[in-house]
Amino acid sequence: MKKLQIKPSQLQGRIEIPSSKSHTLRAILFASLAEGNSGIESFLPSPDAYAMIDACRALGAEVTVIESENRLDIKGVSGQPQQPDNILDAGNSGQVLRFVGAILGLIPGYSVMTGDHSVRFNRPALPLIEGLKQLGAECISTKGDGHAPLIIRGPMQGNRAQIEGQDSQPVSALLIASLFIPGETEIIVDNPGELPWLDLTLSWFDRLGLSYQREGYTRFIIPGVQKIAGFNYRVPGDFSSLAYPVAAALVTKSSVIIDNVDLEDAQGDKKLLDVLVKMGANFEYNALEKSLQVLPVEKLQGIRFDINEFVDAITIMAVIACHAEGQTLISGAGIARKKESNRLTAITTELKKLGADIAETEDGLHIMGGQSLTNQKNLQSYHDHRIAMSMTVAALAAVGDCEIADSECIAKSYPSFVTQMQALGVNIRELACA
Repeated sequence: MKKLQIKPSQLQGRIEIPSSKSHTLRAILFASLAEGNSGIESFLPSPDAYAMIDACRALGAEVTVIESENRLDIKGVSGQPQQPDNILDAGNSGQVLRFVGAILGLIPGYSVMTGDHSVRFNRPALPLIEGLKQLGAECISTKGDGHAPLIIRGPMQGNRAQIEGQDSQPVSALLIASLFIPGETEIIVDNPGELPWLDLTLSWFDRLGLSYQREGYTRFIIPGVQKIAGFNYRVPGDFSSLAYPVAAALVTKSSVIIDNVDLEDAQGDKKLLDVLVKMGANFEYNALEKSLQVLPVEKLQGIRFDINEFVDAITIMAVIACHAEGQTLISGAGIARKKESNRLTAITTELKKLGADIAETEDGLHIMGGQSLTNQKNLQSYHDHRIAMSMTVAALAAVGDCEIADSECIAKSYPSFVTQMQALGVNIRELACA
């Protein structure tokens, strides 16, 4: 177990954000289902990526990790995954659970999939379970609570499924699996949410030349038994990770330059930048160099906004709102209660320890900014990478030293976070817990 020690700091310098976790996981899965060989460069070497690699190997893909080149070479299964000979472990990844779980629905014979405590108790799988059943597969939650472990038996047959869509991952999972189901599959989505992440999945369909029809985000038609040709792909930078150095610069009134930022990419979390501009942030973007400069501003202004399209930013936006003048009202974040932690409760609890004026609402947060924050040494991460990084940023502009427990979870999405913060001048150390 590790903990972070942070002191208030000013930032300056230049860093490169890590590669996108969401793109990395999709690239590994699509390459594993493809015909022939694929090459993935600049993949994110996170625990989630290795959980996806292990799962795809169990499905029959040959995955070679070339760590010295940050590259994956993958020989796919040509749309015919094999039955795993052991239980599959999604680790801490809801995306691996849902995406691979749907692929297991293609396979005759029983497969079992589980994950860590968060996946087994906090990450709902009921929409996936219901979708698989409606398409002819068997799927059972062993505890009967709509969570992993799951027992799954295919094969699915092309037909119609109607599922709840507030969490985008089960929808994306069934769309991907439907590519390999005989016949045509219709997916009806009730209450679709996290829409940019559906767009991200569909951008992969477009990239790979896969056929589909859609009516907005509520109805999809997928022709079956499609083939994916092997491909080469370089993973772009991660906008979810970009939020933390951007926020660190804003709350400390510093200027930093961040590389590997492609504003043309489909990731939904880039909407964070639009909201920050409305709050008074000042950025300069160099499209040729794909670099973003954060310029210091004297003050930000609290606003009201819906965060559903970039809901992973809820915790860091709460930190930024503490440093904005007036009220910030964030809505559309109900699904954040079902992530690695209950993020609304977790960030509220931890920021209150620093003296923040923050309250939960049914689907968001109400923050009164402009308050002085004082660091504490009993802060918790809830084993959630986004809580740990957000509280690190909060500590940079508060009074006194800070300690955050269980910081090893940061490696899930931003393995280089501590070293990059140090490169920008942050006084931060990661220590082994006694």
